[in-house]
Amino acid sequence: MKKILIINGPNLNLLGNREKNFYGDTSLERIKSLCAEECKKNEIESEFFQSNHEGEIIEKIHSVQNGFDGIIINPAAYTHTSIALLDALRATSKPKIEVHISNIYAREDYRRKSITSEAVNGIICGFGENGYILAIEAIKKLIYSND
Repeated sequence: MKKILIINGPNLNLLGNREKNFYGDTSLERIKSLCAEECKKNEIESEFFQSNHEGEIIEKIHSVQNGFDGIIINPAAYTHTSIALLDALRATSKPKIEVHISNIYAREDYRRKSITSEAVNGIICGFGENGYILAIEAIKKLIYSND
């Protein structure tokens, strides 16, 4: 069975309580549950991970090469600032999808540039929690097209 890693960056643990105008009422636990359900339907094993610490996220990305078939990542604020995450993502040859709950291109100027997107196969943004479902569909196609 194929296995994917779903990584969530800083402050996403606060979903449902912060900036509801951008992120809605959904919680990270709800997103985790939706992802688990979708992966099960698609016969994909998944691991869900969230950290507020850049180094922990980088270590998790490093683990992908030997234990996973692909990554879905919501780097959150690190999207716009972290060359270290970009380098970690570039270091793995596994398929990668970047996802954002809000449409980063309709937000503040500093959020409109995704540094990390330079290392992923594609980006999905602006679809709320459904973006994760779309990302699972996309990563599945990428994983199976590499076989």
